[in-house]
Amino acid sequence: MVRTHSLALIVVFVSAFANAQDEQTRALIARAASLELKTESALPPGDPLEHHASGFAKILCSAVFVTGLDAEFAAENIGYFTAPYEERSKLKWRVDREEKAVHVTLPNGVVRTAKFIGDLGCLTLPRGKEAPFFDPPTIKSSLPDAATTPWPLGDLIPDKETPTELDAPLVTRAVDAAFAPQEALTAAYVVTWNGQIIGERYRPGITMHTPLESWSMGKSLTATLMGILINRGVYSLDQPAPIPQWQNEDDPRRKIRIQDILRMSSGLRFRAPADPDFDPADGYPDHRYVYTGTVNSFKWAADRPLQWVPNTVGRYRNSDPALTNYLIRMAVERHGDDYHSFPQRALFDRLGMRDMVLETDPYGNFLIQGYEFGSARDWARLGNLYLQDGVWNGKRLLPEGFVDFVSTLAPAWVADGRPIYGGFFWINGTERFPIPTDAYYMAGAGGQYTIIVPSHDLVVVRMGHYKGSGAGFEALCESLELLMQAVPR
Repeated sequence: MVRTHSLALIVVFVSAFANAQDEQTRALIARAASLELKTESALPPGDPLEHHASGFAKILCSAVFVTGLDAEFAAENIGYFTAPYEERSKLKWRVDREEKAVHVTLPNGVVRTAKFIGDLGCLTLPRGKEAPFFDPPTIKSSLPDAATTPWPLGDLIPDKETPTELDAPLVTRAVDAAFAPQEALTAAYVVTWNGQIIGERYRPGITMHTPLESWSMGKSLTATLMGILINRGVYSLDQPAPIPQWQNEDDPRRKIRIQDILRMSSGLRFRAPADPDFDPADGYPDHRYVYTGTVNSFKWAADRPLQWVPNTVGRYRNSDPALTNYLIRMAVERHGDDYHSFPQRALFDRLGMRDMVLETDPYGNFLIQGYEFGSARDWARLGNLYLQDGVWNGKRLLPEGFVDFVSTLAPAWVADGRPIYGGFFWINGTERFPIPTDAYYMAGAGGQYTIIVPSHDLVVVRMGHYKGSGAGFEALCESLELLMQAVPR
């Protein structure tokens, strides 16, 4: 009797929650519709299955030749975002280890090929091409030997007594919780407190130097590279973005500021699966096309018209990080510097990040809205840069106020009733995680997180394989609950 009554209460609660979610979605759609401009935009051309094949070829190529995973494991568990799992059964794939390439064949006989090109990882080639439209460079690091260099610049962790205020056994339990259950497919977990590693674990076959698929954590990396340029005086947050395609006097896109772009509030018409009114039947989304279309991704994003006045509606769309990377490329090359080595020189070598692999489209444009790979320790280093207000070893890399900017709620998202997004960082404003609401984080598809908790001087990195993202999220939440008890406020 009691059990029946409890079940009824659960059904009522779930139903009420679903209705509330539906109400919020309807409100989001209605508000956006009331503000929408009368513009039109062409849908991405091509066969969606061929785009899936393009994505699948790249995913397998990177998994095998960048991360070092078994191809069969990768085909089953990795990278569903640009290569949906249910579509893979329609495709045949082959790994060519001699040529370091992956070939994916469609039912109609069309073959899409992704190729490993060295320090820039893998990319899918345009149909009929055997090489990209640029010469892939060799990227050199100036960092000392990691094995003999102390953390954070290197790998050495000095032996120190555990501070009395830290509950070390509970930290161990928290790390273990992140790996349970097995179907969570957690690959790497790193916890730092006051900048020092206090917890760390990897699944078999993964090490502290394994570059793992990181997906949209790359958006936060993109914000960081822009922050470096702002700190150098190249750009400012409040200036209109100098995108060449927008410079006609009567072009309303001239009013889009750099801060609007970083806040995912540019207003550009760019369909994405995260849109509350997204319908797959309406065509292949731009959000994925900039990954799989083998086109100039910067140009595709820049050519989209406005859907809303900038800074009025917040939407999670790859147009904005693509355009930020466009601005970064223009600035670096305008100053006569090498674009592809800029992240290594300007950021990675400063922080000790040795294992980042940033991938491009066939035109050499970085696709670090999601096509990047990094080790858990490297993401922990980046998280600590933000925990330290953009200062590293006494040198300011990010301008004063930039960390506050990225971790402050974006006005257009607040207006939408969603206090969850800042400047290419997510914010724990609705307590998605069992940590303080002022925490903010990098997030990538498939369960990739770098979480910054300023109140506890804590950075937590969780990386996993895509298929385990659901169970992985639950495991992460359990781990965070334990860490909140283990680490003093």
